[in-house]
Amino acid sequence: MGKDFFDYDDGAFAHTISDNMAMDSDGNFLMRMGDNMVIDMDAGEVHMISGWPNDESDDEDDD
Repeated sequence: MGKDFFDYDDGAFAHTISDNMAMDSDGNFLMRMGDNMVIDMDAGEVHMISGWPNDESDDEDDD
């Protein structure tokens, strides 16, 4: 389920833990605000990201 994305403001990667929550490499929780924006729940700051990963699995068949 979890996918990685890059946080441009922190300069670090984060990993999704649900449809709208992620955790960065420092253990801070990030909540999705849009495809390229999250809010750092610990600091209350808005961060720009590389893009929230698609929920669809890459290994699903296209039958």
